[in-house]
Amino acid sequence: MPPTGALIPADAPFSAQQESWLAGFIAGIAAAGRRESASAPAPTATIDVLFGTQTGNAEFLAGELVAAARTRGLGGTAIALDEVTPDQLAAMSHVLVITSTYGEGELPDNAALFWESLQSDTAPRLEGVRYAVLGLGDRGYDDFCQAAKLIDTRLEQLGAGRLHERVDCDVDFEDPAAEWTTTVLDRLVAETGATGETGQTGETGGGSEGAAVPRPRSTWNKRNPYRSRLAVNRLLSAPHSAKEIRHYEFDLGDSGITYEAGDALAVVPLNDEELVGALLEHLGASEDEEAAQLLRTEREIRTPSKELIADLAERAPSGELAAVVAQGTRSDLDSWLWGRDVLDLLRTTDPAITPTLPELLPLLRPLQARQYSISSSPLAHPDRIHLTVASVRYGAGQRRYEGVASTYLADRVGGEDATVGIYVQPNASFGVPADDDAPMVMIGPGTGIAPFRGFLHERAARGASGRNWLFFGDRNRETDFVYEDELSELRTRGVLTELDLAFSRDQAEKVYVQTRMRERSRELYGWLEDGAHVYVCGDASRMAKDVETALLGVVAEQRGRGDDDAAEYLADLRRAKRYVRDVY
Repeated sequence: MPPTGALIPADAPFSAQQESWLAGFIAGIAAAGRRESASAPAPTATIDVLFGTQTGNAEFLAGELVAAARTRGLGGTAIALDEVTPDQLAAMSHVLVITSTYGEGELPDNAALFWESLQSDTAPRLEGVRYAVLGLGDRGYDDFCQAAKLIDTRLEQLGAGRLHERVDCDVDFEDPAAEWTTTVLDRLVAETGATGETGQTGETGGGSEGAAVPRPRSTWNKRNPYRSRLAVNRLLSAPHSAKEIRHYEFDLGDSGITYEAGDALAVVPLNDEELVGALLEHLGASEDEEAAQLLRTEREIRTPSKELIADLAERAPSGELAAVVAQGTRSDLDSWLWGRDVLDLLRTTDPAITPTLPELLPLLRPLQARQYSISSSPLAHPDRIHLTVASVRYGAGQRRYEGVASTYLADRVGGEDATVGIYVQPNASFGVPADDDAPMVMIGPGTGIAPFRGFLHERAARGASGRNWLFFGDRNRETDFVYEDELSELRTRGVLTELDLAFSRDQAEKVYVQTRMRERSRELYGWLEDGAHVYVCGDASRMAKDVETALLGVVAEQRGRGDDDAAEYLADLRRAKRYVRDVY
């Protein structure tokens, strides 16, 4: 999964009082949403809360918003954007949209079809609709909250009336989201004439199969991570592999943490002390112990922030960095920055104009938690959470570079009493089929196998009868076939029905998972026709796109009705939540 998580404002850390207030606010909304009374008055007005989500945050906020609305005499539902047609949208009176942004300014997977239809020349006029938009994003990316901006603009173009200005939230979204919620509900009550009394609403979810009640959020979160003992740290790949893939197990103790197969686990890392020391030495502040602790625990020093890049370019307008920035293309800047960290950028700056430590600290992003797909099942492993993580290491000579969280876990968490800050990030849209008889196709090369290991253990523990097919691959079978013994045992037990392997470097011509999909086109399409759910996990930039191209090719070949028909077939799978992805 993409590294997202805990961000504490650089200039104003949350106080204990603020944290307590926010926890109480969220808990209060949740409690209000759970109260049901047969004698409660019916709502006097209704709203529609539409969400686009990749990791679950927008869906959670949508559910909480509906719960808060019912305390104000407003009824309504929370529903994924893709489940709403333009005509249905046009028939709504008050629409609240909450969406994250995925990839390079793209709509989340469960909002892509909605956006496609909304852009169409045949999209209906929306003069009768009042709306407001809340965006979730990360200011570290150029396309910050782009999905929310696109929807906000398009709704206005189609004639909808803006109820409240769009709010774009950084990764620390709770406070601005709570403020937006309060303001929007106040305006809705005033505009609709709602009673302001608690009313009985419809369900907080949508869809033809009925609504799902949002899972309660754990008391352990990014502001209050659970200190878990790292019980297992085991190398999975062979010692002579070009990769270093490790299996981790986190002891849940008496935390009360629950999770589901398909969820993610956020790991709160610490920066490498050697890198912190080198950075302070370069700044002439080696003896500053307070700064060392701050850089180790609270500031991002691997990935240079946009603010730091702009500052250094301004300090040295004739320098190489300034020249790259001036070209104005993101690809050129990304290429120049690739592999460079904060220390590298400072070393390329004339010492006479290098920022001092007090000047540098506000330019560094807060250190974020990193999220990883959970590779276990709570039914099979109720007391632990497993992760499958590739350690990031590169560089040569005097500079060796390492991933912040992956090498923190691999190298710097030691001893029986060593603990790691963790919290679960629910992912309601990515899980095993509710129908134990439904077939399941899983496509996950490399560490993309992680959630599917959990899926297989989940189905085994449930005694599910549905067939399971896994496409897995990596570079070399001898060194990179992780969990080989487990997969072999699951095949022997009949849990894993089909296993197709693609080790790209074991032959002259490279073979990938999409190659195997095309080779078994007829059988794969047969599974789809039998109601199979298709899951993809792994790299978003290439693998996931190549897999989707292959899937479209399989459908087009087997149906023989052309590319447009294949695209619509895949769109139907998305709408039915039978084609879902966990990509990063």
